[in-house]
Amino acid sequence: VQLQASGGGSVQAGGSLRLPCGASGGTFHGYTVGWFRQAPGKEREFVAAVSLGNMRAYYGDSVKGRFTISRDNAKNTVNLQMNSLKPEDTAVYYCGAGRTILSTISTPSAYGNWGQGTQVTVSS
Repeated sequence: VQLQASGGGSVQAGGSLRLPCGASGGTFHGYTVGWFRQAPGKEREFVAAVSLGNMRAYYGDSVKGRFTISRDNAKNTVNLQMNSLKPEDTAVYYCGAGRTILSTISTPSAYGNWGQGTQVTVSS
């Protein structure tokens, strides 16, 4: 399955963005889909994931209460709704899909398929 991340842009602090992750050449059935982000000079950081086994959502500590991940079956997308954005949320955001297990859901290497990334810039 090929992934396409979109929806990035520039917003002021406190604003919102929604990032869709779309699949082509297949569906998300049987995959855990996660969002990660990477700022310049930093490692790729776990943001959120939705397990397509038990359909639960998991979040990184820095985004809990502000970001929501959800699955839209009709559009074959997994969306990341980002509210109350902060300048420290500035990064390139990537969606990944993999047949991960719960213990590795926040580990980038557990995802075998990645989209191209979309830039999110939050200004103060």
